[in-house]
Amino acid sequence: MGDKDKSFVEYVVGAIVDNPDKVSVERKVDEMGVLLELTVAPEDMGKIIGKDGQTAKAIRTLLRVLGAQINARINLKIIEPAGGTGGRAEQQPAAASTTTREDLQELTAE
Repeated sequence: MGDKDKSFVEYVVGAIVDNPDKVSVERKVDEMGVLLELTVAPEDMGKIIGKDGQTAKAIRTLLRVLGAQINARINLKIIEPAGGTGGRAEQQPAAASTTTREDLQELTAE
């Protein structure tokens, strides 16, 4: 049963991403339990994390159930690709659309 969790993550993530050939899972066991380190193509990171982290949370929940079956604590770590933004998208400055006091005076003067 040793690699059942690893195979499970590879199967589920492979079904979600556009590049299943770039999915890799590394399994480490220590006194805290099992740690699965997931690496995917940079363009697939959003699909794995999901809106507000819901997809990643769902995968972790399924791993918790699988871990209960084999009496092990299973943790999933999603490895950020090199050059990533740390989960925080770079924000572009918004177009200047503020109304100044002078603009209001011109509008009210007409």
